[in-house]
Amino acid sequence: MTEHRTLPTTEKRNRRTEKIDEMSTGQIVDLINAEDSLVPAAVAKQRRSIAAAVDLIVERFRKEGRLFYVGAGTSGRLGVLDASECPPTFGVSPSMVQGIIAGGRSALVRSAEGAEDHPDRGAEAIDKKKVNSKDVVVGLAACGMTPYVHGALKRARSIGAATVFVTCAPEAVKHIPADIIINPVVGPEVVTGSTRMKAGTATKLVLNTLTTAAMIKLGKVYGNLMVDLRASNEKLRDRSIRIVMQMTGLSRAKAGKLLADAKGKVKTALVMHARKVDASAAEKILDRAGQFLRKALKENL
Repeated sequence: MTEHRTLPTTEKRNRRTEKIDEMSTGQIVDLINAEDSLVPAAVAKQRRSIAAAVDLIVERFRKEGRLFYVGAGTSGRLGVLDASECPPTFGVSPSMVQGIIAGGRSALVRSAEGAEDHPDRGAEAIDKKKVNSKDVVVGLAACGMTPYVHGALKRARSIGAATVFVTCAPEAVKHIPADIIINPVVGPEVVTGSTRMKAGTATKLVLNTLTTAAMIKLGKVYGNLMVDLRASNEKLRDRSIRIVMQMTGLSRAKAGKLLADAKGKVKTALVMHARKVDASAAEKILDRAGQFLRKALKENL
């Protein structure tokens, strides 16, 4: 019982999986799935904190601030992953959302667990990125106590940056100095301490929501369509054409021609078609609409 009083939730033993090594393959799969099913509800309980973090991030983006994720191990990799997916999905600069992982780029593909033990290196990473008071730094640590992440957050706060912390350990919350704390409590892992499992899944859901909701609030989405996507491969070029076809009723050939005239920019193409203007005029309309496509299509700008 002492173990359960002193260890963070992420390091406790899961009573439901103590005999998992004696189970059949089917039983193992079912048990892992049952544990995973607990994650969405835990994230949903943090909806207010997540929404507050989204509003904070949007506020800083509108002031030309940036979003930085800082983590180690699984948490760090998830931060880098979410950041790397923003440019192709929402057409933003790679500098707008960035991931910082203890151990650097090599830690993305090879474990560098010892790198997380040095708070000074976390602070150095913040300095290297030239974080300033317009930015938001989101600390990611399943256990809530990773020294590298705390060092980074401490430096960010001293600079005046806004801070958010995502952890799955309720025991750590009182030790975390951050503007907003997001704490989905998913319980002990199937394999004790393996936070790449439920804690990792919860973290991924939170990060998905932070950036997706923020980009929606910035006008990067029309309805549920990626109207600011960067068509960097054939799949995304095809998606761009299909969006224009869906929105305009044009044939594939005519949609492709319209996109070409708009230099591949979906929002520009849609405004060109709806307002019967050329690309230059369409982009001016979008600028006056704050890059919100719905406003650009509906209002006389």
